[in-house]
Amino acid sequence: MTYRIVFMGTPGFAVPSLETLATAHTVALVVTQPDRPKGRGRLVEPPPVKVCAERLGLRVIQPESMRDETVLQALAAAQADFFVVVAYGHILRENVLKLPGIACINVHASLLPAYRGPAPIQWAVINGDRETGVTTMIMDKGLDTGDILLAAPEPIFAADTAGTLHDRLAQRGASLLGRTLAAFADDTIRRTPQDHARATHAPLLKKADGLIDWKRPAAALEPFVRGMAPWPGAHTFWKTTRLKIFRTEASSAHGAAAPGTVLGSHHGEMLVACGQGALSILELQGASGSRLPVSEFLRGCRIPPGDVLG
Repeated sequence: MTYRIVFMGTPGFAVPSLETLATAHTVALVVTQPDRPKGRGRLVEPPPVKVCAERLGLRVIQPESMRDETVLQALAAAQADFFVVVAYGHILRENVLKLPGIACINVHASLLPAYRGPAPIQWAVINGDRETGVTTMIMDKGLDTGDILLAAPEPIFAADTAGTLHDRLAQRGASLLGRTLAAFADDTIRRTPQDHARATHAPLLKKADGLIDWKRPAAALEPFVRGMAPWPGAHTFWKTTRLKIFRTEASSAHGAAAPGTVLGSHHGEMLVACGQGALSILELQGASGSRLPVSEFLRGCRIPPGDVLG
């Protein structure tokens, strides 16, 4: 069965889902965020979903607010069976949720009720989880609180960053969305209420959240660094220089040094004392702007043992 769909999404995570829908259904309208300034040059760029929609020849609108009456009129005029929402960036009000003929469906990058909120991928990595996944659900007025339709697990590997996991979950979410609409078509879909008592949350990350707290155990900081990649990025300070940290290993080395103290910075290793154990920095970036293995970094910038990062 072919459905008529309004798609709402913004970042790259939503693109595979839009592509999946466009191959099997009629996407009557794509709603995405306005073009925004990006990067150091602050050049205005379209969101990835807009780029994809235009490539597919789909109609796009980019409202600043979902309260605009012309937006509501456009949504109603689409006469959609489903609204499909994937990382759009706005919570939909009840009057919008009631517009589609069948339902509003959301693709969320966690196994709900775990990690409700805007940053589920990052927090799953930061917390050292070994598994996460994607969930399709019926949207309601809450934040990721609606009934679960289908879910698919995805392992988190030891070397995963939030970025690598993001890319796999984007594809997994698109596949799950296709299965969800197929289940509606053959009337095998079932709604399962969430156990709200088991809910956890994944709050939005800010750039400042990437600052490394050396008082934490090394075993917690290693997944923290991976979970902060590629954004907002883990970082620390050496004197007045901001160091971006990309890759680390936890070490059992210990001693009486205060957290943040550089224990060794030679032979291709920079070992930093933590609240428990130590963290070996393997890849970083300094003021030069070049991302380097630690051995290359130390050739041009010696950080002596005893100096304190933080």
